[in-house]
Amino acid sequence: MKASEAEILIVPGYTNSGPEHWQSRWQNKLGSARRVEQAEWSKPVREDWVQRVVEEVAAATKPVVLVAHSLGVAAAIHAAPHFGNKVAGAFLVAPPDVANPDIRPKHLTTFGPYPREPLTFPSLVVASRNDPFGTYEHADDIAAAWGSLLLDAGEAGHINTESGHGPWPEGTMVFAQFLSRLKAPE
Repeated sequence: MKASEAEILIVPGYTNSGPEHWQSRWQNKLGSARRVEQAEWSKPVREDWVQRVVEEVAAATKPVVLVAHSLGVAAAIHAAPHFGNKVAGAFLVAPPDVANPDIRPKHLTTFGPYPREPLTFPSLVVASRNDPFGTYEHADDIAAAWGSLLLDAGEAGHINTESGHGPWPEGTMVFAQFLSRLKAPE
């Protein structure tokens, strides 16, 4: 699948993705990409975030490819049972351990625990060995439950601007390869 053949939905996490974040850069470069906007970025409400993802997928006129980061992964996974056959794939980066009672800010736990049912579309989880919001072991466990391929990003922090992943050229290459293997849903 080519980017032009899909609607690429950018699903940012807590506090949104700033202008230097790789998600914002990808959105600006890909003509078929648009962001799932949330009414409240700094005090996320699970039901509201999930509903916005469901609405954006439903509004799509082409096959959807989700590009979710951090808490956006949780919103996308909770929304997945409502997608029908519109999603061609999901690129899931730095999933936080939303069931961890020690996660901060505390209200992120309202997005946990993750559903563990296998996803009905191809997915790739990109996880770091030193993500402050979730262990690699946790990412490995949920990726296996979802039937996702897991990509080890090494010591990459939270794979965001703060960890030096503004441009993230490696991510761009991995996403291009992932996209090239997708097919439109039947």
